[in-house]
Amino acid sequence: MTMNTIEDRIGKYLVPHLKDFIFDELSEGYLTRNGLADFMTGVPIPIRKDELNSISTLAIARNMAFVIGCNPNFEYRENYIRYILTAFDKRFSQGLVADGVDGAQKSDFDYACIQFRAAFLIDPENVDALYCYGRACKDAYELGEEEDFIARFKAESLEAFEKVTLKKPDFAEAYYFLGYGYINLGLYLKAKLTWEEFMKLSQDEEKKKEINERLELLVEPVKIEEGYNMILSGKFEEGIERLSQYTEGEYSSWWPLWYYLGTGYEALEMNEEAIGNYLKVLSFSPSNIEAMEALVRLYEVTGDAEKVEKYTNKISLVKENIEKDRLEAMKDKGISFS
Repeated sequence: MTMNTIEDRIGKYLVPHLKDFIFDELSEGYLTRNGLADFMTGVPIPIRKDELNSISTLAIARNMAFVIGCNPNFEYRENYIRYILTAFDKRFSQGLVADGVDGAQKSDFDYACIQFRAAFLIDPENVDALYCYGRACKDAYELGEEEDFIARFKAESLEAFEKVTLKKPDFAEAYYFLGYGYINLGLYLKAKLTWEEFMKLSQDEEKKKEINERLELLVEPVKIEEGYNMILSGKFEEGIERLSQYTEGEYSSWWPLWYYLGTGYEALEMNEEAIGNYLKVLSFSPSNIEAMEALVRLYEVTGDAEKVEKYTNKISLVKENIEKDRLEAMKDKGISFS
């Protein structure tokens, strides 16, 4: 059965939960009697180790859902989905959503994400599953500590809320959380537009008051982001002029402000100014690899071999530490390196 590959950002954190399963095959007689032989013959079915004496059609379907929720690219995903829809129907996904909500209420966000993912794999039009998945990923990364974990769950959460707004454009709560997702990424203009849509759709006066206050705070950040975009679009002088207005005061500690100023000056071959701004980035973001790479480029141009070596070594050290942290985090979660 052909299967499309699905991008799976967080599977490595969920797949270890499959250790509680063994796999067996349904008997030929059972498959024939139930009209399943054409797509389930030779397909291993998941059985929980503690349910060996209580196997039922419902248990098999729930276990199949759990497996594809952990690993949406599982080899027999399409067979499992067809089995579930044959034995039950799309409404089966609503039960998974209910289970996921229960898990989330107990702060078991791994379980919640698994159930919600399975629900929208079985029924891609299940907006509740997508929305709840976004919420569970958000709650998970807010409690996370490891950088890669936070980044992956944050990206999943953002994408889920974006998909909800596409599938159901009048779903106000999705815009509410999506706006915060954009804020976390420094996408202030997107946050502004998203929250303005929330304000049009929502009937929740308390949240509308909250978001209205947030929108008032976005006026200057949106102008700064417009400055970033000027630099990115090649309008270097305009971008520098815009961003230079914020080098003192409330926003002067934003390292991207200095990074884009550096980018603008570098593009204009104003190397001393560019170097000064990239160094300013490092004063606020000491492990910023992009700024250090820029400094290596500029010091090569200016012929400062000592500084080239200094920042080249720093880049190697930062990358080495990032890899050590990644491997340590995987080890803590019992994930194999092989």
